Amino acid sequence: MRHWVSLTLLALVLPLGMAFTLATDESPSVRAVIRASYRRPTAIQFPSSNPYSEAKSTLGKMLFFDPILSGSKTRSCATCHNPSLSWGDGLSRAIGEDPQGLPLRAPTLIDVAFTEPLGWDGKFRTLESVAFGPLTNPANMNLSEAELTARLSAIPGYVDAFARAFGVGAITRARIEAALATFERGIVAGESPFDRWVMGDETAISAAAKRGFDIFNGKAHCSACHSGPSFTDGSFQDIGIGKDDDLGRGRLFPMSEKLKYAFKTPTLRDVARRAPYMHNGSVATLEDVIELYDKGGIDRPSRSPLIKPLSLTAGEKSELIAFLQTLTASTGATALPMLPR
Repeated sequence: MRHWVSLTLLALVLPLGMAFTLATDESPSVRAVIRASYRRPTAIQFPSSNPYSEAKSTLGKMLFFDPILSGSKTRSCATCHNPSLSWGDGLSRAIGEDPQGLPLRAPTLIDVAFTEPLGWDGKFRTLESVAFGPLTNPANMNLSEAELTARLSAIPGYVDAFARAFGVGAITRARIEAALATFERGIVAGESPFDRWVMGDETAISAAAKRGFDIFNGKAHCSACHSGPSFTDGSFQDIGIGKDDDLGRGRLFPMSEKLKYAFKTPTLRDVARRAPYMHNGSVATLEDVIELYDKGGIDRPSRSPLIKPLSLTAGEKSELIAFLQTLTASTGATALPMLPR
């Protein structure tokens, strides 16, 4: 069971920021239904095993921004998930304590509440299960569970914050995971021009962007995977990018031919300012992304049947870009928490 918490309520304590095929000759009523399928939810769903509380979210925010969670005490969760960079880091590959870097780019946390399972390969079933992967990874934050709990337990301010969130008791891995997940579920997309258009403001986006929306849901077939309010169905697809041992979800299911080189469909929220693209940061610009899809990617048995040459015109590509740019939300500065010491 999950509990829903109003986004309006969460806005007081957190920084906020159906797939269809549409032909250009569809009736206005069909287009209206498709348009409405992208309407933002009004609440976030929290699991009954980790219900929302303001104290828990406040604690999670402190942990998220605190470099004490890394071995060197120089890196925090926000290093790779920077609110000023649409909750990513703008790098082709994430860089942790090991300067050699990590094999994958850091995914944005926008709308992470709506997109479980998590990770490019989907190895994390819930948001609670994610945190200690990067925390204990020697190449990432390089801190053991024992050392982390010892550090936090030695700081009176954290002892008090954990007690407010969970009641009296030890600082444990489960409580750290629950606090971080509660904060992160509140990282949702802010209102974009596209959202204002969905809500009925016909002047919110340009005529070119509206045509791009039709192409997105029609000829280009983007909405087959990038559907719904978060612009992802959470599926795993081989779009013809991964090579060699870069197997994605196929590493978890080695007997599945279709999951070889399959990576999670990312949200398109704020996509225009989240370059570079793909799980490995191998595509530099949105224009390059559209060219990749237009050509169809590497042809192989695992490639999604949705990935095939599209024969888009230069004008259609331009209109697609115009539409994707309307998904960028206006954002203000995120207030950083006071860290206990």
